[in-house]
Order: sequence, then structure tokens, then C-alpha cells
Amino acid sequence: MSDNHVTTTLAEGVLTLRMNRLDKKNALTQAMYTAMAEAIESATNNTEVRVVLITGDASCFCAGNDLVDFMNSPATPGGTPVERFMKALSAFEKPVVASVCGIAVGIGVTMLLHCDLVYCGEKTKLNMPFVSLGICPEFASSYVLPRLMGHVRAAELLMLGEAFTAETALQYGLVNAVLPNDQVEAKAQEKAKHLASLAPKAMRITKMLLKKWSNATSAEAIDFEAGYFIPMLKQPEAIESITAFMQKRKPDYSKLA
Repeated sequence: MSDNHVTTTLAEGVLTLRMNRLDKKNALTQAMYTAMAEAIESATNNTEVRVVLITGDASCFCAGNDLVDFMNSPATPGGTPVERFMKALSAFEKPVVASVCGIAVGIGVTMLLHCDLVYCGEKTKLNMPFVSLGICPEFASSYVLPRLMGHVRAAELLMLGEAFTAETALQYGLVNAVLPNDQVEAKAQEKAKHLASLAPKAMRITKMLLKKWSNATSAEAIDFEAGYFIPMLKQPEAIESITAFMQKRKPDYSKLA
């Protein structure tokens, strides 16, 4: 499967889902979200797929959303490609491994909260600049992050939106290990293949049990956040923030309440 910017390959029970829009640092378009959602949905009932591995390139994981594409897309809560992808990944019953290098921004970070194992390059910079773009957190991050690392650390990452290092991500429990960038995908593939070699039903039940007690709230959080996130994309704060970002200037909120 390929839409040029998202490719999939299947080997040894591992479906590798690769973001492949490097000229735009893997910024995600609506078409890319649709392709990734379709790949995950298809993998659900494909018995040849035991594990999904999400990756980009040794130089770049994901720069977040393509802001121009998002601003030009219709706001339809409950039916957007990004929500389809979120729900497909969060509900996926088989193990998901991520290989993260270079940069991870916005949903490039929040999607990791729905992966089971995450391996990160030592030079990777991560950040979630939602507030600085005039929008709010998504992908249940407002629920999962405080639960994972405590309120003050989650508030620091989500409110300030400052970049943080792979070592901080490891310390905060976002990733399993930090390695040299050129070794990350090989390590992720090794772990994914090992998972794929284990008893599949036992693996699915173990993942179900791990997520059982938070699944409903996480799903609720995705919808609740989207109810704010999607309308905010068209509101003055986001328009000013994104315009300022494009024009490489500081946003001016002085006239906004």
C-alpha cells in the first residue's frame, strides 16, 4: 500500500508503516491520515500482521500537521481523517512499536502515547506546541500525559510547548530507550520481530488487559478534545498564531480576550 507519502511493507509478521514526505519533514496531510488509518484498519483482520511498526526516517519522524492543509480542510467533528487515524491506532489490538528520530512535533509526539514500545534517537527533539499555535491538545494527551508523568510535568510540556530532548522523554516515561539515530529503526525492528514471534492471542489479551482500565476514558478524551480542537483551528487565536508562524514573526494576542 502506498499514497507516495505513506508506504507499508510486511515482513516476518511486522507491518512497517512509514511516513515518507521528507521534503516537508513528514508533516501530515489529510490524505496521509487516511492512508495510515486504512493501513491500521486493514492490519486488524490480517492474520499475517502480528505487529505494526510506525516510523519515518533517521533524520525525521513527524513535524506534526501540515498547517496549510489543515486550515483549508472542512471542520467536521467525528468524521475527519485525523480522527479516523486516532481511533484506529488507539483501538488497535495488536502491538505497535515506534521508531522516532530527528524531530517529533504535535501529533508526532501524541501518537506515541498510543504505541506499546517506543525507541528514540539520541538527537531527537520533541515538542507539543499546541497553545503557541492557538489550539489545544489532542489524541487524548490531556488525559494520558498527566496519568503517565504527573500534572506538573504534563503542564510544562503542554502549556509551554517547549522542545524537549530524547533523554527527557525517557525520564518522563514517553519512550523505552534512547539510541544513536542510525541504530533506532534496527532496534525497533528487532523488538517488533520478537513480539511477532510470540503467541498472538496471548499478546492481544495482554495488550487488552494493559489498556482495559483506561480505554473508555481515552476514547472519550479523543472526542472531547476534538470538540475544542477542530473549531479552534478557524478561530482568531489559531489564525493569528499560524499566520505569524508562516510569516516568521511573533504573534500578537493583545486584542484577543
